[in-house]
Amino acid sequence: MNFSAADHLHMASALRLAENGLQTTHPNPRVGCVIAQQDAVVGQGWHRCAGEPHAEILALREAGRSARGATAYVTLEPCCHHGRTGPCTEALIDAGIARVVAAMPDPFDQVAGLGLERLRAAGIVVDTGLMAEKARWLNRGFISRCERQRPWVRLKLAVGIDGRTALQNGASQWISGAAARQDVQNWRARASAVMTGIGTLLADRPRLNVRLDGVERQPDRIVVDSHWQSPADAPILVPPGRVMIAGLEHAPVPEPLAAAGCELIPLPAVDSKPSLAALFGVLAQRGINELQVECGARLAGALMRQRYVDELLLYMAPRAMGDPAKGMFDIGPLTAMTETAGFGWHDIRKIGGDLRLRLLPKQVS
Repeated sequence: MNFSAADHLHMASALRLAENGLQTTHPNPRVGCVIAQQDAVVGQGWHRCAGEPHAEILALREAGRSARGATAYVTLEPCCHHGRTGPCTEALIDAGIARVVAAMPDPFDQVAGLGLERLRAAGIVVDTGLMAEKARWLNRGFISRCERQRPWVRLKLAVGIDGRTALQNGASQWISGAAARQDVQNWRARASAVMTGIGTLLADRPRLNVRLDGVERQPDRIVVDSHWQSPADAPILVPPGRVMIAGLEHAPVPEPLAAAGCELIPLPAVDSKPSLAALFGVLAQRGINELQVECGARLAGALMRQRYVDELLLYMAPRAMGDPAKGMFDIGPLTAMTETAGFGWHDIRKIGGDLRLRLLPKQVS
């Protein structure tokens, strides 16, 4: 399909609209819609949060009668099922839309091409694939949950220039500067959940919440805690936001923790630790799209060793912490370079006095 310059312009606008829902649409995907009569935009909208109108509905409302005979540019295939809202396909058909350009099919099993089929059956011209890569990247968590039945895992670490995350005595506050720590808040805000391990919970007593003005949704918080050692008065358990603790199914749960009001997730053991595969399956069922992990070397090493890191978010501070200090990953000795986890550079930026490095996994040859 050869898309026109106007097609590219309107889809780019729809993608920018979808980004408005970066922190709010969980567990739904981020979707934008532009309705145009050739070059002229007559309506636009973006999905704000679950339960509220979808992007297509808002764009149709703005377009009114001008929608008849127009083209709708949507960053994701329009839904065709009844969920919290009605099907967008029927709204597009009833409005007299002549053509729909969808960046990509919806991987959700209740849609998955059926929306496009419904539009075509109603006589609407349907084209797909325009800026699909950008659309997939915008909704990488939602797509991961639908296609892989697990969240997109973003591992966040703060390190010195020698790759150390804490001093030998465990002190780590603060490696990075204030600007970097503020930047982390934005990444937490877009995540469905933030996860840590019991070691970090006991050592740092983190809250792992979002501390930004105007934030409307707190991400879920998750602790991987093999033997249910989480204190019932841990700051992470304080509302708002759902808290889940994942431990071994055969280990006894202390009564104070059982009564603390958090959700307990008993899991089978793999190498004497809770199965990460089983945990991620549960989190997918709970609607977790993007999972941000902020943890110590042991959990980070397990994620790296089992190839669960989809995105590595490193804040590198210009300080040397010394050889005895703690490293990023407790992986164990490797004997060949082919055993290493390879990454490619995705983005490098200066945040205050630190560097923010974003890396994506790749195969090592």
